[in-house]
Amino acid sequence: MDDATAGGHPLTRIDAWWGRMLGTPLRQRLWYWGGPIAVTLLAAVLRLWRLGDPHSLVFDETFYVKDAYTLMNLGYEGSWPADADKSFNAGKVDIYSSVGSYVAHPPLGKWLISLGLRALGAESSVGWRISTAVAGILAVFMLAMIARALVKSTVLATIAGGLMAIDGHAIVMSRTSLLDNFVMILTLAGFWAILLDRSQSASRLSAWMAARTAAGRSTDWGPALWLRPWLVAAALAFGLASATKWSGLYFLAAFAIYSLVVDAVARRRAGIAFWASGVVFRQAPVTFLLTVPIAVAAYLASWFGWFRTYGGYFRDFADAPGNAATGTFSWVPHSIQSFWHYQQSVYDFNVNEHAVHSYSANPLGWLFLQRPTAFFYEGQAQGQGGCTLAGGCAQYITSIANPLVWYAATAAIFYLVYRLIRYREWRVGLILMGMVAGYLPWLLYTQRTVFQFYAIIFEPYMFLGLVFVIGLILGSRTDPPWRRLRGIRIVAVFLVLAVLVSAFFYPVWIGLQIPTWFSQAHYWLPGWR
Repeated sequence: MDDATAGGHPLTRIDAWWGRMLGTPLRQRLWYWGGPIAVTLLAAVLRLWRLGDPHSLVFDETFYVKDAYTLMNLGYEGSWPADADKSFNAGKVDIYSSVGSYVAHPPLGKWLISLGLRALGAESSVGWRISTAVAGILAVFMLAMIARALVKSTVLATIAGGLMAIDGHAIVMSRTSLLDNFVMILTLAGFWAILLDRSQSASRLSAWMAARTAAGRSTDWGPALWLRPWLVAAALAFGLASATKWSGLYFLAAFAIYSLVVDAVARRRAGIAFWASGVVFRQAPVTFLLTVPIAVAAYLASWFGWFRTYGGYFRDFADAPGNAATGTFSWVPHSIQSFWHYQQSVYDFNVNEHAVHSYSANPLGWLFLQRPTAFFYEGQAQGQGGCTLAGGCAQYITSIANPLVWYAATAAIFYLVYRLIRYREWRVGLILMGMVAGYLPWLLYTQRTVFQFYAIIFEPYMFLGLVFVIGLILGSRTDPPWRRLRGIRIVAVFLVLAVLVSAFFYPVWIGLQIPTWFSQAHYWLPGWR
């Protein structure tokens, strides 16, 4: 086979040109890193430009930025006066109280936000948001690396990272100081570790089988694999995600089960007779010990400020008369008893949160963008705020995703469900496990107050699913030229349209001042208002 043919078919001009472009090892290595780095730089530009605008706390930034500031100064979340936002926006940030404030989420995400406050000052709106922006930028690079590990293509990896780089939901969540972007990148890191563990554990199982067979020893139950650093890393990442928001726990549970299923399949293929019972009685206890303790330790460590100080909410609960445990658990330190009571209270609050909110979105509609969240809106009449238009101006921030990309990704996920049932491909199964962990649990809370932007936690897996399908459409160099060209044209048109749609929506993703009529032109569905 020469450079002009592949699989008995002549190469398309595009493939031949691309082959010449990557004709040397140096060029191949430059492309290997250059593609993912390029889309990461694009993500950085789209997320960092005008990051400090608007210079006011947006949506739930009112909770997390101020909580982060008191964490930084007190070691726990302090209380604020009722009208604190106006003063905080004006740079008067030291108006908090040392009285502990009731918070519904663990501290890690707020500690991460505090890094930006410490570096740039709490008076800086860039300081409020820089931590989540960095998380969003790094997630683009990580997604590209994961995609390449899955589909073995730098082109598809670059497309995956590029789609996340230009998507509005990912952009807005990277420009707003909420907790969800941190949960997303930490669970994505855990997903990456699970992918690496899958390959490593299979290799070690094969080596164990070869050694036992050569020695003439029994392989009936198979081994208990203890040396699994990537599984431990995944548990750490999922534990840290849970220390940001409890939704990270679903990833820990889902992928612990996934790893056992993968182990069972690998044992069966290796010829281990009692592969199922071997997993249940040998590997499952080991997997538990390699995951749960490290995740619990990561969660507890995030509360170090609450334990180290005495002003946190419920910190002295067990010290009050009648609150401490008696009998069997009376020996438990009061700090642990108080902590346990706090966790129970937070659980009850989260499960029973049914407050009416105009942007509450039923999880059943998330895949269809039924009700994206408007984070900020400020209208200006002519002559106000620099507006010179007779029809008025608006600054608008909506978390709407790029509709073309999002709906294509939703269709891809449904197709992958069918494909998994029919072909049982492990790559498809792994991608869908990300959706299982990130999306399905929310279907248990259709009556709770939840928001569309929670979907950021599973958005990377939607892009992985879409890129997998794009790879099928593109085909390979060995396909007949007409089929290959058709696939390339379809994907090229899709990507160009995706960029154009992002360009159209970008002003309402970053809060640029635009004509009122133009802001309203983005209301494509009734729920987008």
